Amino acid sequence: QVQLVQSGGGLAQPGGSLSLSCVASGSIFSVGAMGWYRQAPGKQRELAARISSDVGDTYYADSVKGRFTISRDNAKNTVWLQMNSLRPEDTAVYYCHAEKVVVTGSNWELDYWGKGTLVTVSS
Repeated sequence: QVQLVQSGGGLAQPGGSLSLSCVASGSIFSVGAMGWYRQAPGKQRELAARISSDVGDTYYADSVKGRFTISRDNAKNTVWLQMNSLRPEDTAVYYCHAEKVVVTGSNWELDYWGKGTLVTVSS
């Protein structure tokens, strides 16, 4: 069974920083791209940042570009999101997402989600 275990987040003041981490655990053979989605109250879930599994190509939503940094360690099946210069509009539940996860001994590629971590930016 594969699980995405998230940690970090919490409360920050505007202009402050927070970090998130996500570890994919289980009998994992390989993991594709990993990313962070977020869902603000009353809004749809949106992709904030994504990183590929091979050369580490990254994507950032315009709203976070230049402030957030996504990184990963393939050997540890871990992805991080460093969030700087936080704004109140960054307040949301942040979800880790792993694409095309292959479990050892299986031919299936499945996507997985973390349970979500609340990030609140407020003075």
